[in-house]
Amino acid sequence: MIEWHKKYVDKVLKLWGMSNYQGMWISFIKGLIIGGLIVHYCF
Repeated sequence: MIEWHKKYVDKVLKLWGMSNYQGMWISFIKGLIIGGLIVHYCF
């Protein structure tokens, strides 16, 4: 399952023309946004 996910992520990043570094930054920012929304609406 993990190998499938790695291959899928690499395929999508290549399709969008992004590097792994850019993908990590997008994931980090997405996590901050989702975390902020959870804190805002739940607490």
